[in-house]
Amino acid sequence: MNKVIIVYSSLTGNTEEMSEIIERGVKDAGIEVVRKDAYDAKAADLLQYDGIIIGAYTWGDGELPDEFLDFYEEMEGLDLSGKKAAVFGSGDTSYANYCGAVDLIEHKLRELGADIVHESLKFEYNASSEELQQGKTIGYKMAVGNINIS
Repeated sequence: MNKVIIVYSSLTGNTEEMSEIIERGVKDAGIEVVRKDAYDAKAADLLQYDGIIIGAYTWGDGELPDEFLDFYEEMEGLDLSGKKAAVFGSGDTSYANYCGAVDLIEHKLRELGADIVHESLKFEYNASSEELQQGKTIGYKMAVGNINIS
């Protein structure tokens, strides 16, 4: 893998923290990584990377956050065939559709041809130390191309 992009949306800092941990995992593998808030990213940016990691918190009962909607809509029509991808995000288990935004993003990536190479990482509010380690491992394994769906 040559380059990885991490695009995220965070309200309280929980998803941003996970994006930083995943970035650290990619860097530990010695691979170039760019991390962008969804506000600062264009969906077409994804075409320039071999690995795509996207994170967002879930708003309400399974909805994408407002600040992620433009990026998500811009994704329509992209051809992400041959791209490796993973998704992460925070949510609230009190809602019936826990981390629904994560599921929507994963579905969109698959629809656009990306190969989802790891089960989505979902966590409630602040990620536990175990979940943070999982994020770092996802970043590292994505970077070295040694990742399997788990």
